[in-house]
Amino acid sequence: MENWLYANELIIYKSALSVVAIYLIILLYTRVFGLRTFAKMTSVDFAATIAMGSIFADVIGSTDYSILKGGIALLIIIILQTLYSFFIRKSDTFKKAFTNTPLLLMKDGEIISHNLSKANVSKGDLYGKLREANVIEMSEVRAVVFEVTGDISVLHTSGNEALATELLEGVKE
Repeated sequence: MENWLYANELIIYKSALSVVAIYLIILLYTRVFGLRTFAKMTSVDFAATIAMGSIFADVIGSTDYSILKGGIALLIIIILQTLYSFFIRKSDTFKKAFTNTPLLLMKDGEIISHNLSKANVSKGDLYGKLREANVIEMSEVRAVVFEVTGDISVLHTSGNEALATELLEGVKE
């Protein structure tokens, strides 16, 4: 019987073998499917990464979860993620139906309050992101974008440089 201080040798060996096996499976899948496997470019990518971490933990921590079952579950998640990214690239209809749009929270030093509400972001959260980006004056801010991943991007300058318009391509005002 296992307790929180001790585990029998068989369980320890199984855990060690599981870690090595599932790690090698992840390396193989990443090599086959590419670096996008663990990217955080969309909320779907982020969710897939969390799910893969959960499967990794289940295989390692549970004596009822086989390496084969974990490997197959990881493969299915990665295939679904790959198909999702393929359809996003190839179909505007699919992209429109299944992706979020980045949202502009600030432009040229002015806060867009109704977009803060849409994004469920408080002014305090926004100010925190501005501080993280080392903004000293609101007039430095060219744009603040609430990205589809939930990240907040702050585009600012200490001079009077204009913002390149292509940086806001696809961003909803």
